[in-house]
Order: sequence, then structure tokens, then C-alpha cells
Amino acid sequence: MIKTSSFKPAWWLPGPHLQTLWPVLPWAKRKPATTRQRLELPDGDFIDLEWINQSLNAPIIVILHGLEGSASSHYVRDMLCTLQELNYRAVLMHFRGCSGEINRATRFYHSGDTADLQCVIAMLLQQYPHAPLGAIGYSLGGNVLLKWLGETGANNPLRCAVATSVPMLLNKSADRMQYGFSRFYQWYLLRQLKQKLLQKQRNRVLPMEVDIKSLRDFWLFDDKVTAPLHGFKSAEDYYQKASSRQYLKSIAIPTLIIHAKDDPFSDASIIPAASDLSSFVTLELSTTGGHVGFIAGAIPGFGKSWLLQRIPEFMNAHY
Repeated sequence: MIKTSSFKPAWWLPGPHLQTLWPVLPWAKRKPATTRQRLELPDGDFIDLEWINQSLNAPIIVILHGLEGSASSHYVRDMLCTLQELNYRAVLMHFRGCSGEINRATRFYHSGDTADLQCVIAMLLQQYPHAPLGAIGYSLGGNVLLKWLGETGANNPLRCAVATSVPMLLNKSADRMQYGFSRFYQWYLLRQLKQKLLQKQRNRVLPMEVDIKSLRDFWLFDDKVTAPLHGFKSAEDYYQKASSRQYLKSIAIPTLIIHAKDDPFSDASIIPAASDLSSFVTLELSTTGGHVGFIAGAIPGFGKSWLLQRIPEFMNAHY
């Protein structure tokens, strides 16, 4: 089902870029009280988990961050604080190498990497067998979540899931990032990825030779780095196999997808038709909202995240 979102943007934050950048700016930030858990993976690598309310007897919400995100990302901090106040348990799954310590393996993480999420869910089912589970994914993390939901189908153990600002067709997203002000986001994210790659090169022998300075866009980075590191033939092969839109028809738990038509990380061509969605999926579309923005508020300078209202509202309805 596709429906019009109830989001009403702050009038003083018009357009996608102000919506996207406002919450990133250094305003006063809430800081959740978290505890860290290291999860050892079957291949000898590790990922770090960040918990709130771990000792409570309450539903557990798994959070997946976006590209080069972490527990410090504004949307993660704000959602952890909100869930803490609502007496949920929540755990952020850092993707490999995103918790402040480079991961052990040669490989990194990517937009279609669902195996580590499966390991986290398996651990939770073993350690907390009676706790209802849910999940929230942002951007890249939303793509991973939707793909995993489709892969597992009716065998999925979650009660419900939410995915926000997802680049559901990765090739279209990579194209979009090469135009207009979106090139700034591409430059910023690639700078972080290339710094991490340089760190890897100092400590490990990589299975390919690459001129890091030449990686000026996502197509090049994913063709020369992401694909060979993770077993894909090329960037095109990676984008085709890792994109989540093809999995939406197979999702079998209540799932909310929140997306803005003006998302500067993608264009309208990535938005699925109603026929692409299973009966369990609701796609809420807004005209504006940017990328993981969705800032409301009538008074200039006092913005509030509509996502912190809508996502818990959906979660509460299923618990």
C-alpha cells in the first residue's frame, strides 16, 4: 500500500538540503546512556553493539545506521533517547569498522550485507528468547533491513520494521549523487570511506590494486573497491544484487517505509509501485523531507524530528 505521509515540513526549512542538513548541525544534542557489547562473527571478525535499557524486560528494537554512520549519528542518538524514554530496549548494530575501531577482516560492509544482521538477530533470539523484536533501518541500513526481510519472508522473527530514506535502487542513487548539491554528500562520504581504505592498506594486503585518489564517485569506488572486496563482478553487479526494491514483494511482517520524493540521495525512479509491495508493506511518501531529515516546527530555529513521532507510533501499534 502507498499512502501520503502526514509529515508537514517546517516552513523555514524549505527544500531537500535544508531538511537534510539541519539536524546534522551542532545544536544541543541529547546523549543516550549506552553500554557496548562486542559480537564475534563466524569469520573471525567482530561488530560492536550499542545498547540502551539492556536490563529491562521489554521489546528489543535493532537499529541499523546509514553509510559511515555510528552511535554518534544524530538520527541514532535521537532515536535511542526516544526509545529509552518509552522504556523499550534498543541496540544499535554498528556495521564492520564503524564503531571507532577498524575491523579485523580485509572486507568492510556494504548495502546488501545481510549476514551480519542475521548473526545479531540469532544472538538476540538465543539470549532473549521471550523478547519481541523489531528493527529500524536508516538509508544504507534501511536497504540492508528491507533486503533481509525479503530474503527471510515468512520465517522472519521480527514483530515489525521501519525503513527510512532508503536508496532502494543503488545504481539510481549512485547516479543521483553526481549532480547538483548532492555531489557534496558524495564527496563527504567518499572522503570517510577513502580514509578508512588507507588505514586498511597500512595494515593489510588488499586483494586488488587501486589508486585511491582516482575514486571520485560512488560508481568508481564500488567498482574498484566494494565489488572486489565482497565478491561482486563489478559495481553494476553489486548494485543489481544488493538493491532492496526487488525484495519488497517477499516481506511478510508489518513494515513501514518512509520516503521523501525530494530525497537528494536518490530520485523518483527508485520509488516502487504498489504492485512492487507485499500486502505487509506500507510506503508513506511525502513531497519533501530530504534524506533522514523530516524536520517539522512552526518557530524558526526550533525544529523537531517528525521521525521521532512517527516511528515509535508505528512500533507501539505492533506491541
